[in-house]
Amino acid sequence: MHQLGDLEVVDGLKLPARERQVLRPGELVRGRDGFTRRLPRWFYRVPSWEVALEVSLAPHFKLWEFLDVDVREHELLRVHGPRYVPLAVTLLAAALEAFRREVNTYVHISANGGYRSPAHGLSGHASVHCWGVAANLYRVGDDLLDDVKNISRYSDLAREVFPAFQVLPFGSGVGETDDHLHLDVGYAVVTPHGMGDEEADKNAGPLPGGGAEARRGRKGGA
Repeated sequence: MHQLGDLEVVDGLKLPARERQVLRPGELVRGRDGFTRRLPRWFYRVPSWEVALEVSLAPHFKLWEFLDVDVREHELLRVHGPRYVPLAVTLLAAALEAFRREVNTYVHISANGGYRSPAHGLSGHASVHCWGVAANLYRVGDDLLDDVKNISRYSDLAREVFPAFQVLPFGSGVGETDDHLHLDVGYAVVTPHGMGDEEADKNAGPLPGGGAEARRGRKGGA
């Protein structure tokens, strides 16, 4: 049985050219809100769908649930493999696990409702799904999330459990949903220990108070 720790962490900037064209690691993109953000650079490499079915991100969530897509995803990730998912998907899974424990029933993520590569047909306007930190839920237990009552109810509950959740209100306009509940934890990125997100800069220095002399002067050490 494969576990999360068995997955290789890869630097997207060092992937073959075709993968880089699909994932666009570290590129700056502009969202619908006009803000510019940098796409994730670090990914888990998922060697096969069978592995995705086995790997748990949280006690009640498997990796495959965040990778389930249809023909709108680029065939490189959908058919040929391996698949890739940003490291920050673990933050989303932890937040959803807190929600799952509160509702005490099954939480279902829609197809195309987890991670979408920048090449996905629904990734226009630099969707937050490209960071692996968003989930579209279509059902909680026996409740379908396709009306104002259920979407509003579970939106409120999600924010009570995890106040950092961003939710979209009910409606059919831009930035609204009427057939699922959108939850995300912001445009978060995760950089593994021992790695960096930027090129080496000789002008970059430690933060004030971060030197050995300052540490020696602190009570209690580090």
